[in-house]
Amino acid sequence: MLCSRYRWLLFLLWSSFWGTSCVTANVPVATVTTAVAPPVTPTTVPDTAVPTITDTAATAVPTDTPTATPVPPTAVLASPVPPSPIPTATPDLLFPFTLDGLRARDYPGGPIRVQAVLTQTATFTRHYIAYPSDGLTITGIMQTPPGAGPFPVIIMLHGYYDRGDYWSGWGTWQAAEYLNRRGYLTIAPDLRSWGQSDVGPSLFHTGLVADVLNLLSALSSLPQADTDRVGLWGHSMGGGIITKLLVVDDRARAAVLYAPNSANDADLIGRWGPGCLPEQLDPAEDKCNPGEVIPPDLAAEVVAAYLETAVNPTALQRFAPYYHLSHIITPVQIHVGLADGQEWVETPPEWSDKLYAALQAAGKETTLYHYADQGHFFEGTSWTLFMERATAFFDENVARP
Repeated sequence: MLCSRYRWLLFLLWSSFWGTSCVTANVPVATVTTAVAPPVTPTTVPDTAVPTITDTAATAVPTDTPTATPVPPTAVLASPVPPSPIPTATPDLLFPFTLDGLRARDYPGGPIRVQAVLTQTATFTRHYIAYPSDGLTITGIMQTPPGAGPFPVIIMLHGYYDRGDYWSGWGTWQAAEYLNRRGYLTIAPDLRSWGQSDVGPSLFHTGLVADVLNLLSALSSLPQADTDRVGLWGHSMGGGIITKLLVVDDRARAAVLYAPNSANDADLIGRWGPGCLPEQLDPAEDKCNPGEVIPPDLAAEVVAAYLETAVNPTALQRFAPYYHLSHIITPVQIHVGLADGQEWVETPPEWSDKLYAALQAAGKETTLYHYADQGHFFEGTSWTLFMERATAFFDENVARP
């Protein structure tokens, strides 16, 4: 009986061994092939034709930014192999510098501090000021008319000037004094990286835009300033900054653009190139734009994304106000000399013509003045006529309660 039990146990072990050894280990695995779409060639939006100046605004509205036609997905056969994890989408490193990114954030401003009184005359007092913007300290010049106010305010933006030669009030002081005599408080900030202002990134000039938006928020700290009556005045680069600002913020009642940069960033890069990298010391030789601020400690992946975008006209539309003019509600007055643009650093008058035509086509309130014998900086009677027109424009749209 005992031997029979052992024989039965041996039989079970023998059966188990041969049963498991018959499993096949070479089952073929199906392979999944994914089709790769060819790269899409960027679409360039044609420039708007330069119109004859007229008092009647056109009714046509520019078409929206063209979008790629969706491609139907390629069918993929089912596979017994478990799917791989879906990769995380590449972060949009440049979104904070887009116009949509600027609209999505806040500009808390802060107190405007008077650092010193520089000059006092019968028509104005000149103050050296500072205020916060994005964690930076921005300096500048404030000039107040006699009296307690509150006064209507004109924010005045300088153009590009070599930082080593720049001084606070450069490019704006003469127009500021003209406006002070007519009852306006003026503030001319030293945009980041100019004067004694701190340095911070400003890809596609958006850091400079943020400095002005934070200044608009800071005006409430000035008892002399009427924050409900604010206008903007900008020359060259400053005019281009204002155009960007107008599609982001609607607090200004009127904007004067004096020989402004193009509203299409592709034009700026086509003429001057992208921003200068720290190792590029000669903008003309390297064909780079020193008006952009690319600090040496800016993340390498952000710089790489910026340089890649700078050569893609379609991608640049996210940064160019020319394609976002529907957001503007502020009346715009443009002044340009027909002899402008002859030097590499100047702005061609065609840029102003193109912006004017697009604003008209979008149904916006706009006026364009040509000055036949004037270059990038107006002189003599042309400058006086320019300021008379600008002041009358501010009187109509800003000074009134």
